[in-house]
Amino acid sequence: MKTLRHYLDETACEEPLKDLIELIAYQSIPIRDAFIDNQTYADTENVYGEEQAALDKWADQHIISVLGESGFVKAIASEEQADIVRFPDAYGDYSVVMDPLDGSSLIQVNLAVGTIIGIYRGGDPLQKGEDLAVAMYMLYGPMTVLALTVGDGVFTFAMNSEGIFVLLKEDIQMPEGKLFGSGGLRNEWLPGHQDFISLCEQSGGKLRYSGSFVADFHQILTYGGVYCYPAVVGKPEGKLRLVFEGNPIGFIAKQAGGAISDGTQDLLTILPEKPDHRTPIYVGSRKIIESAESCMKQ
Repeated sequence: MKTLRHYLDETACEEPLKDLIELIAYQSIPIRDAFIDNQTYADTENVYGEEQAALDKWADQHIISVLGESGFVKAIASEEQADIVRFPDAYGDYSVVMDPLDGSSLIQVNLAVGTIIGIYRGGDPLQKGEDLAVAMYMLYGPMTVLALTVGDGVFTFAMNSEGIFVLLKEDIQMPEGKLFGSGGLRNEWLPGHQDFISLCEQSGGKLRYSGSFVADFHQILTYGGVYCYPAVVGKPEGKLRLVFEGNPIGFIAKQAGGAISDGTQDLLTILPEKPDHRTPIYVGSRKIIESAESCMKQ
């Protein structure tokens, strides 16, 4: 079967970028191995005041250490870090944005969580999502799955019994499905979002929401539909971060024929103002995102 490296060697990626992609993808092995010993909360908060799981901290420190030692990366913007981590002596010229462990509140109940990664050329991680060179995530479920785009379609890989990523699906196209899931408290939803969810329900949509963005998006990638975390009363900027979550996931969605929006515009065209740039997110099948934007504008 075709391995991740075999696939990368068929792309137009430069050799250092292929090596960086592989290096990051295979950190899924030590991260998954660390689950048993990092089940609890760490009695600390991240820079955004959110309670950290022990594995949040472990995965963040592990990936930063590995990438720093690799020499490939000039800068890392991580959801768990207040500031951009820089490596001025790196010989490579890439920057990485990451959510080291998305959905960590689900670790103790053994539901799927993941690692979200974006790679830019150049040492600035605060670029538009449309300028990503690579977007990928590792999903830790019954299988360890890698979803990857280098700007030429979306491919998924599964880790086999020998610890090698092998091709699972190629050139994925997101269907116009009917799954939907929304974050935020229903009684805090704004009128436009309420109208959109009502439209999803009236159209026969099926509710799917686990609390893990990457796991919920993977269902949307496979079956079609929409994942959203909207603006809510008192929080017009929403909850999720453009840099670490919205841009990499949105880039994958768009490469699969889908779309991502903040309710009014393509998220990938927005230049981040800071690492902690929050935004409402609607991501999924293109026609459903158009319907969401129509409801927001009304």
